[in-house]
Amino acid sequence: MRKILPALLLFSLLFACGKNRKIEYDLVIRNAVIYDGSGGAPIRGAIAVDGDTIAAIGDLPDAHGVYEIDARGMAVSPGFINMLSWATVSLIADGRGMSDIKQGVTLEVMGEGGSMGPFNAKMKAEEQQYQGDIKYEVNWNTLGEYLQMLEKKGVSPNVASFVGATTVRVHELGYEDRPPTPEELSRMQALVRQAMEEGALGVGSSLIYAPAFYADTEELIALCKAAAEYGGMYITHMRSEGNRLLEGVDEVIRIAKEAGLPAEIYHLKAGGKNNWAKMDKVIAKIDSARAAGIRITTDMYTYVAGATGLDASMPPWVQEGGYGAWSSRLKNPATRARVKKEMRSDAQDWENLYFAAGDASNLLLVEFVTDSLKKYTGKTLAEVAALRGTDPEETAMDLVIQDGSRVGTVYFLMSEDNVRKQIQLPYMSFGSDAGAPAAEGAFLKSSTHPRAYGNFARLLGKYVRDEQLIPLEEAIRKLTSQPANHLGIKQRGLLKPGYFADIVIFDPGSIRDHASFEKPHQYATGVQHVWVNGVHVLKDGEHTGAKPGRFVRGPGWKGDKK
Repeated sequence: MRKILPALLLFSLLFACGKNRKIEYDLVIRNAVIYDGSGGAPIRGAIAVDGDTIAAIGDLPDAHGVYEIDARGMAVSPGFINMLSWATVSLIADGRGMSDIKQGVTLEVMGEGGSMGPFNAKMKAEEQQYQGDIKYEVNWNTLGEYLQMLEKKGVSPNVASFVGATTVRVHELGYEDRPPTPEELSRMQALVRQAMEEGALGVGSSLIYAPAFYADTEELIALCKAAAEYGGMYITHMRSEGNRLLEGVDEVIRIAKEAGLPAEIYHLKAGGKNNWAKMDKVIAKIDSARAAGIRITTDMYTYVAGATGLDASMPPWVQEGGYGAWSSRLKNPATRARVKKEMRSDAQDWENLYFAAGDASNLLLVEFVTDSLKKYTGKTLAEVAALRGTDPEETAMDLVIQDGSRVGTVYFLMSEDNVRKQIQLPYMSFGSDAGAPAAEGAFLKSSTHPRAYGNFARLLGKYVRDEQLIPLEEAIRKLTSQPANHLGIKQRGLLKPGYFADIVIFDPGSIRDHASFEKPHQYATGVQHVWVNGVHVLKDGEHTGAKPGRFVRGPGWKGDKK
């Protein structure tokens, strides 16, 4: 009996110690209202993170964090995915990705037609020559090398990219308006395969712009077949978002069907008042294709204006050969007369955004390269024309020549009713179609579209909280797990054990955008904390300076996926 009592006492002590033992994690987020990204109702609990990975979710009474956050009153969600990012250059200049990090974006997806590789020597020289306010060395050749460069130099968000159909075309054909030879097309397909093996997500196109405009459907199908071999997808700025909008959708569906891969329509819209009523037919076409087993999805930005350049106001024939040839042609009086006439026409064979906007007062000039022209930043084309004493069409041509660029331009084209209708589509994701600038330094030398600072906060504030178009849990699904699934990205987009710790804590009651067309360089507010790969990037609304972003590779990459 004397031997049994000490044994029982030891067992009791061990049991008591085990019962009170704390499990230690790097991070514990307590009192969280957890929106896991699935679209289901939120749950209350805690989230534990070890290293770069979510370790546990639930009550977690025994969890102890080296660092702990009380998220009481806040929403906790996966990091948001920017399906159409132009942070290609802004991240070179400032790896913090300020405007997007402050909205909870943890993955920037690039590659709308033009991608940062593959480059040949001539393309590298052009990339160097036509830089704007931000100057940088082009010290990479392939798309994979560019993305690896970003990861090595240090960026706060994760980065991924499609390979641009325009880029591989220019690589082999330059800026010529002709179909590729069989040999050239074979080399273009090889470039797509190389990009897919390096980690590209698929093929991206932007078909209203020269020289992408010169590519026919068969060329695009051939490139997409190469991407399909690796499980990639096709994503496109369609050949028309206006007068031939329905035909543009038909082309996307055909490419997806014949190439055997899923497709997404970039920034779905009906541009131009005469086309607004087409949106219901567009949705019907997409729904019909989906019902037939063809996966067509969409993304959008949450504004009635788009942004591109004055090239979208001029016919593609005048732009053949690249900027130098375009600028030279615009100096010829006969050519100018023809361009002016076509700018004023409701063109059916090219996308005339100048006409679609309805009036030169609906074109806002936001980005010039030449210092002497920056005085026009933030003015409409109509205002600049009046100041210069020339008509708007002549002014547009003169500005392209004098600035040495296509001149960044905002076009007011869309219907607010359609914006609301599109947000509610179950297969809709979101992309800013903009860089990730900071409201400081070189970024302030030019204006921008407010979507660069407010796209995601505008969705969650204006459309979800204020207008209640969709529930918050559905909006978060559209920002997280849905785009991750469409892209074929593993272990991101959900708050789930084993997934990478890309986490956002925000106040659903106060999140809002502040950027306007008049004053676009204004950060959104309401996001309090952001972690990327388990590293605290935004703390109490302020950037920590951390740059843990990684190159997120697509399904064709054969290595250890990150």
